[in-house]
Amino acid sequence: MSSLRTLYASDGSRPEFKTNMNVDFVINYKVPSDAQAEAEAGFTQLIEVLTKAGLASEVRNGVDNNSVLVFVKVASDQYLKSKIYKERVQDWLYGVRIKAPEKDVNTFFEKEPITDAERLRLVYLLLTLPKNDGGAGITPKTGQWKYVESVFPLHNHDFNRQWIKQWSSKYVLKEEDIDQIRDKFGERIAFYFAFLQSYFSFLLFPAAFGFGAWLILGQYSVFYAMVNSLWSVIFFEYWKKKEVDLAVQWGVRGVSRIQHPRPHYKWEHEAADPVTGEPVKVYSKRKRLQTQLLQLPFALICTLLLGALYVFCFSIEIFIGEIYNGPFKAYLTFLPTIILTACTPTLSTILGNLAERLTDAENYETHDAHEAALIQKIFVVNFITSYIPLFLSAFVYMPFGNLLVPYLDIWRATAEKISASEKVSTQGFQINPDRLKKQIIYFTVTAQVVNFALETLTPYLKRKVFKKVKSVQTEMAHKNGKSEVTQQDVPEEAAFLERVRNEAELDIYDVAVDYREMVVQFGYLSLFSAIWPLTPVSFLINNWVELRGDAMKIAVSSQRPIPWRADSIGPWLSALGFLSWFGSIISAAIVFLFSNGPEGPGGEPWNISAWGLLLSILGAEHLYLAVQFAVRHVLNQLDSPGLQKERAERFAMRRHTLEETLGEDITQKPLPDVPTGEKITREGLEEEARQASLKGRGTPEEAFWQRQQGMDETITVGRNLIGRMVAANKTAKA
Repeated sequence: MSSLRTLYASDGSRPEFKTNMNVDFVINYKVPSDAQAEAEAGFTQLIEVLTKAGLASEVRNGVDNNSVLVFVKVASDQYLKSKIYKERVQDWLYGVRIKAPEKDVNTFFEKEPITDAERLRLVYLLLTLPKNDGGAGITPKTGQWKYVESVFPLHNHDFNRQWIKQWSSKYVLKEEDIDQIRDKFGERIAFYFAFLQSYFSFLLFPAAFGFGAWLILGQYSVFYAMVNSLWSVIFFEYWKKKEVDLAVQWGVRGVSRIQHPRPHYKWEHEAADPVTGEPVKVYSKRKRLQTQLLQLPFALICTLLLGALYVFCFSIEIFIGEIYNGPFKAYLTFLPTIILTACTPTLSTILGNLAERLTDAENYETHDAHEAALIQKIFVVNFITSYIPLFLSAFVYMPFGNLLVPYLDIWRATAEKISASEKVSTQGFQINPDRLKKQIIYFTVTAQVVNFALETLTPYLKRKVFKKVKSVQTEMAHKNGKSEVTQQDVPEEAAFLERVRNEAELDIYDVAVDYREMVVQFGYLSLFSAIWPLTPVSFLINNWVELRGDAMKIAVSSQRPIPWRADSIGPWLSALGFLSWFGSIISAAIVFLFSNGPEGPGGEPWNISAWGLLLSILGAEHLYLAVQFAVRHVLNQLDSPGLQKERAERFAMRRHTLEETLGEDITQKPLPDVPTGEKITREGLEEEARQASLKGRGTPEEAFWQRQQGMDETITVGRNLIGRMVAANKTAKA
């Protein structure tokens, strides 16, 4: 990929970045050297299914003579409009849209134009939906499409350039900026940036309060822990309401009910839906439940493997740092970090792959259900890898340190055996009161900086290295006379095609990775920030940079993401709720254990009052639940622009339906003509009596309603009655 300087030059004059040649998607089709006939047959089939799905295609030479690029667009804009109109009607039928789309399609699209995200999403569905649903049924790297390496849309570099420039010069993002993201990248990406912006704004208070607590209250403050827990409740409940508001404003509330089928779903038989009668593909719920029960041993395996690794490194660290006093101590202190750095990613990858296989075995019918189940398992892995070191220090090392030291003699014996020394020099063990503080500073400052650097620098360095390796391989091939003759690009397309080939080699952006990072960060804040009150200050600074760094990652380091729709942040909301609740318990336990100072129990568990600890935890939990109930009640009383818009649209829809159903005369003039009457005179009463004698009184019911003629007469009679009552009461009192 081009460098940031050349890609976003101030003049923006590079022509290849100004047009996408009306291309909607690019298919990177690999060409294996040992299976030419199979590759050609697969390519022929690919073009055929694209054409049948209503898509036009063009092919060009691909990356490094190992692939071809198939450029795809919708053959007819009218066809695309019909598909989008059908989707919007479906939204109305499912209750996502309040008002039905107008029957005049042209007028309808003039009022509600097609966004870039909507167009790309519909084209992607045409590419990937099963043939029975009107799509081409392409599933990259699977089955008959094993040579389809990737399917990706092209970046709009004009937009990206302006986007990065605007965000780099702003301190706070506005709702218009998030709306812009939604129009270009879809609601799923927009929800992430909206969440990150809300989280950043909410961090202003705990950052200011934490700075004050650091100056005045110090570590392990009960007051700070209570305020921090209250803040986490308010933020969680606020975001729950905010995401509903955004879903209404963006017209996607309830869109999760419209789920697209997952191509890898393996159904057993077809049966009629008991409610609608439609044929549905059925997989045994009993079999899925049996597979889902494997989540319990999966969580146990994660805890045992990762827990064993951390306990192993934890014991080595304690021995070297606080007991061992022999040679090379300054270098050996890095040994636990080296072991963790080498083993943790490997174990996490193995467990992540196991989570994916387990989720595949659960065989979910839709993408959303599959992703939610996978995220739950990944969250278990992240929870263990992120928080176990702090749990070990707070609840094992500080309370039980003196009891566990004798068990560390195994490392002394090992050191003596390795060094062939009769005796390894040791020193007396003492609890390190700064251990927890140093750990939380590492996780909230150092690790955040390292992670951001890896996110931004690793893709750049990887591209540089791969490009250098390829250039060396090409040069060696030329020297050995093995270079192949390649098709030359048309001059006016050469720069554009080179840009596309660069984009084809970029990583795929996964918003779940960024969600995971923010949720883990929120966990540090809600669980352990009482240890170091400056934690929210660090996160505030980090998230300001992260907000812009993630935008840069999408625009420069990754392929353009598929603009999926969403009506919330999905299963990450449940993770936030769990961490908020669990944080109230852990914070209470930590504050109680360290209420006498940073040494806490001092390595002696009998210094802990079990009843006091239990009551602190129960009290904190009940206080949390009470505050949550109160905050939720208060927020439910507050109105929001999204809900106001929804009520206005529903009112307009009801009124329009009434007018169409009953007619304007009935809906606009529902009240009958009620006579107001005329002034009562002697002549009027004599005329009324004469008419009554001529016509007769009729039925008793008619006579009852003929006593008073009109509103004015009713008022007059009523006032006379009131006057007589008042006069009679005065006479009685006198």
